[in-house]
Amino acid sequence: MLVKLAYGRTGLAVEFPDDITTVIEPTFLPGLPDQENAVLNAIRNPVGDVAALRKTVSNNQTVAISVCDVTRPMPSSTVLPVLLGELDHVPRSQIKIIIASGTHRATTQAELDNMLGTGVSRNYEIIVHDAFDSDSLQLVGETPDHIPIWLNLHWVSADFKITTGFVEPHFFAGFSGGPKMVAPGLAGFETTMHLHNAARISHPQSRWGITEGNPIHDAVRHIAGQTGVDFSLDVTINRNHEITSVYAGDLLSVHSAACHTAKSAAMQTVSNPFDVVVTSNSGYPLDQNLYQSIKGISAAAQVVRDGGTIICAAECSDGIPDHGQYKKLLEARESPDALLAMINEPAHNIHDQWQVQIQAQIQQRARVLLKSSYLTHQQVRDAHIEPVDDIASATLAAASKAGSTICVLPEGPQTIPYIGS
Repeated sequence: MLVKLAYGRTGLAVEFPDDITTVIEPTFLPGLPDQENAVLNAIRNPVGDVAALRKTVSNNQTVAISVCDVTRPMPSSTVLPVLLGELDHVPRSQIKIIIASGTHRATTQAELDNMLGTGVSRNYEIIVHDAFDSDSLQLVGETPDHIPIWLNLHWVSADFKITTGFVEPHFFAGFSGGPKMVAPGLAGFETTMHLHNAARISHPQSRWGITEGNPIHDAVRHIAGQTGVDFSLDVTINRNHEITSVYAGDLLSVHSAACHTAKSAAMQTVSNPFDVVVTSNSGYPLDQNLYQSIKGISAAAQVVRDGGTIICAAECSDGIPDHGQYKKLLEARESPDALLAMINEPAHNIHDQWQVQIQAQIQQRARVLLKSSYLTHQQVRDAHIEPVDDIASATLAAASKAGSTICVLPEGPQTIPYIGS
């Protein structure tokens, strides 16, 4: 069978043997026929104990809007003009749009134009959150388990706070969107480091699709409540990046509804693990670098047998990347086991170690191979992963034993398979 993997902007077609291959994709939901009107209807008919946006915000208030950065395929260019239209009674000088970068690199002006549309990016004040700039942060308290809460000063000081998010299963926070648009999206570096420490990452409930009882998501919800979110909007999307559902209103009510929709489409059960699992990282922008592509590898790890093989197709046009500490951490030890030992040392807490930790935990159970058009074989080996040029032949080689089974996740972490009944 010929399967098209989500890879970069154009995709990658790969042949797999029909008799031993199972293809698992999210339940395809068509895009809403009138996406702008759907967004408007959601804003005007909010869920939870929240009034319609236009009725809630007065023209003398300052407004902060948290939006996804370039690593998320959030349709902000569709959502924001509608949202801002409901705020047209508020002077533009009183509205700030904050890019919820977390600890990612800064978004460029060209990326802002593409993400938001030039009508928004060139006519409103855009602030790219910098988790490392202490002058742009304010301490607003701490969580019950003593995480200091440093948040973006522009967010904290706004009279009215709005989050806009894209909801999909997340490999250690349960689901994206919702309260994650406050933390880690708008959080300071110290806060994020506590949220993502080794103990929380290794907790059995820090996993795809789990929010309640997940120590990371539990803390994230508390942090979002510390300064309050006055209005929230979350969407789900399909593989064409079209909006399939939209909810607006109370933060937690909105996020719960969007998570239910995302889970019903994305999470698929299988009865047995597979010998070989081929995955993508959902194509651009999610497969820009190896760091982000650990999500696709993690999705595959849910259904690979112990001692099996994971093959990931991720373009990695942005490299490993060079920014952040992920690359340096990978180079700090000679093997995944040694990396885990380092990360679990008392008081060890370094930026990006959570991604290395998850990668190493997976590699204790399975081989991991990578197809990339931008990374050299040596760069891949330096990341403790095996490079491949041809996915079809690598898959056949890994499945050469009699009775071997193959699973293909063409859309990567847009589909989260799990073993169950």
